[in-house]
Amino acid sequence: MRIDVLTIFPRLVEGALAEGIVHRAREARLVDIRVHDLRAFTDDRHRTVDDAPFGGGPGMVMKAEPFLRAVEFVWPEGRREGDAVVLLSPRGRRFDQETARRYAGLGRLLLLCGRYEGIDERVREAVAAEELSLGDFVLTGGEVAALAVTEATVRLLPGALGDETAPEHDSFARGLLEHPHYTRPELFRAWRVPDVLLSGHHEQIARWRRLMSLLRTWQRRPDLLETADLSPEEQKWVDGFKQGSPGAAGFID
Repeated sequence: MRIDVLTIFPRLVEGALAEGIVHRAREARLVDIRVHDLRAFTDDRHRTVDDAPFGGGPGMVMKAEPFLRAVEFVWPEGRREGDAVVLLSPRGRRFDQETARRYAGLGRLLLLCGRYEGIDERVREAVAAEELSLGDFVLTGGEVAALAVTEATVRLLPGALGDETAPEHDSFARGLLEHPHYTRPELFRAWRVPDVLLSGHHEQIARWRRLMSLLRTWQRRPDLLETADLSPEEQKWVDGFKQGSPGAAGFID
């Protein structure tokens, strides 16, 4: 897979990509990530990437020309089936795990990082870009969002994680939040690891983890339960939560 990032702060992006899973995936040639300085695609001695908005108003707007020149340089053969262009913007659809899975199956992904008041609307129209947001808040630029999209996508590529089954247990893998995790020591101050995790009984451990995943989802993101594919036993547990009865939910001591 190849990921290209267009930004006026390439060092900010490259610095974050130099550590962790994404760095290891690049080293292993599982993904080809190229970061491009948008100012290299300007045509004036000041390397200008922004201008005042038509119609007046505060702030500056990023110009269309540098972005479109950069896109033509990055993808000289044009956009192909299996490619995606993404504009990081607070106006966009909220990024989620399903979108990350879709991107991980693509051949190429191009991320456009805006700044200031935004990017000239003609860029989105010219390249048919998807618009994505990390949430209902505003960042000073698209770089942090581009890094989040890159990491969420790259970790799903085959071979990126040490355990190939790890993504199957992530939060949102089944439309639910992940269960709690514990490690040594068994007793830390007044907090003890749940007995079931020390039992060696793998079937009960798996059942406890499913139960805790449901409980955590019901407590923190009940909206996810509306579309989750639950087994009859899991639905019974959820009904127990709603009744306020841990026994009805089938809790394991």
